[in-house]
Amino acid sequence: MDSIFKNLKIVELANVLAGPAVGMFFAELGAEVVKVENKSTNGDVTRSWKLPSENPKSKSSAYYASVNWNKKTIFADLKNEKDKTKILSLIKKADIVITNYKKVDDVKLGMDYKALKKINPKLIYAHISGFGEDSSRTAFDIVLQAETGFMFMNGTKNSGPIKMPVALIDIMAAHQLKEGVLVALLKKAQTGKGSKVSVSLYDAAIASLANQATNWLMAKHNPQPIGSLHPNIAPYGEIFFTSDKKQIVLAIGNDKQFKQLCSVLKIITILKSDRFSSNSNRVKNRTALFEILKKEIKKHHSNTLMNQFIKKDVPVGRILSVKEVLNKKMINSMKLKENDKFNGNSIRVKTVAFNINN
Repeated sequence: MDSIFKNLKIVELANVLAGPAVGMFFAELGAEVVKVENKSTNGDVTRSWKLPSENPKSKSSAYYASVNWNKKTIFADLKNEKDKTKILSLIKKADIVITNYKKVDDVKLGMDYKALKKINPKLIYAHISGFGEDSSRTAFDIVLQAETGFMFMNGTKNSGPIKMPVALIDIMAAHQLKEGVLVALLKKAQTGKGSKVSVSLYDAAIASLANQATNWLMAKHNPQPIGSLHPNIAPYGEIFFTSDKKQIVLAIGNDKQFKQLCSVLKIITILKSDRFSSNSNRVKNRTALFEILKKEIKKHHSNTLMNQFIKKDVPVGRILSVKEVLNKKMINSMKLKENDKFNGNSIRVKTVAFNINN
């Protein structure tokens, strides 16, 4: 599968996270990806986004490495005619160009779709914007999380608004652009014509509101900051401590699972209570239910309880740190290593998580 796009040529003019994530997706599947970085600004800005624990003299950061793997890097200044001519020669032979220029900047550089289409009519031009192509507003992930409801929903009443610790909107926009490019490739295979594919971080964020959006649109429920809790289901998102002080979280989606939960905890008698007889009643009385479950779960060791829950098909998860997750042997196949002259030794997780088999 890692060679499915071996004949695909991509020029990546984008920087930061969303655009480069699209480039890395195709690189993982065998495409030739040339990443063009602005030499007048020392390349992609994320090269300088280093943690205190990183080597200050290294040419790139762990952040940069997360979405840049198996790409050929070229440093160029597109305001320099010689450099620009070099990059245009690459684009003339490319299948896809990935950009994230702000409004007008692409036209000023001669890197807009209209200009590039003239030299390569079959080109697929993939563009990510912040608030839409008509806006020149600078857009960072946290700004989008703030302006699309995510920060308002996330957190608790006491914590106030909290952003997701990953650049969620950038990642979702990257997924949207990947899907659009794949559709454009299908269209090209059918018609021989190129396309412009565009997505804004804003629209990607709105599309990702999913059930929280319909909770408002259909039920006039304005999602509130309730921590890990689910507004429609209980117990779902409640966090419990076991006897060995490990944390687990439940995700009980139906009455059968709730019955199995009660069976494992030997509190089957609460099923007779009207307060917990249905999901809607459990949502209404989730605080009382939490107190009951909290007391019972604390009696059990995490390993024993997890085994029993899994055996009885009770949806449950241990709360693990990123360190604990990445130290698991089962995820080794998801790691990608690289050593090149620009970035040195680096390691990250794959962006491609699916498999295709004959």
